[in-house]
Amino acid sequence: MNQLEDMVAVVTGGASGIGRGIAEILATKGANVVVADIDIAGAKKTASLVESFGRESLAVQADVTDPRGTDGMISNATSVFGRVDILISNAGVGGAPDFYKRESPSEEDWDVTYATNVRGIVNSIESVQDTMINRRSGKIVVISSASGRRGRGDAMKPYAASKAAAINVSQAYALRLAPSNINVNTICPGLIWTPLWDKIAQLRLAIDGSQPDKSPRQYFEEFVLDTIPLGREQTPSDIGKLTAFLCSDQARNITGQAINVSGAGAQIFN
Repeated sequence: MNQLEDMVAVVTGGASGIGRGIAEILATKGANVVVADIDIAGAKKTASLVESFGRESLAVQADVTDPRGTDGMISNATSVFGRVDILISNAGVGGAPDFYKRESPSEEDWDVTYATNVRGIVNSIESVQDTMINRRSGKIVVISSASGRRGRGDAMKPYAASKAAAINVSQAYALRLAPSNINVNTICPGLIWTPLWDKIAQLRLAIDGSQPDKSPRQYFEEFVLDTIPLGREQTPSDIGKLTAFLCSDQARNITGQAINVSGAGAQIFN
């Protein structure tokens, strides 16, 4: 069913991983997709994927840590498509470059993580909210993480803390924008094999040091079996399907929620 027929969606962090999976599902549901990412080459590949489903797409280079970048992203989207119906705030990082090589987070890890994973959300919503308020219509979905449901004691502390903040920020905007008929919800993915998780697995294998022949993917698969009660990893498509639902009229009375897609693993995620 084309439940999002001809709607215009902006997906930040759309060059790969979860963002690409979301863009693909939105396209299959009928949406035209603006793919925004600091990695313009990857964004163009995702845009081509969207177009393969018969939808229109636009790749834009955008740094969500800079309000000028998110303003330009929305300006580009509206100049081409005339409006923005949906914002998916997905751009995220695990830390500063080489964070996965450190046992403890650096000051730069904290700064970089919050700049992208928290301020990036704020900047994106602030850039799009006026056009949605003027039309009295809009759907915003923020991608957080199951890591945001509990504290962590390792090098991923900044990431987990930023994802908890993402949930809180989303709920704040849900309250603020509800009178304008704008829904804001959060999705908390569990264990998804992405470029970020590849780096996390590298970090953990290096810290452990006892399994030199194990690949990051093998580590990930074993971690899934150990921590996910359903016994299987989640996928970008899983996140895309829930995103499409939350952006549809079927979810018009759902706002301010943070929903796990984690195979029942959120409570034991570590």
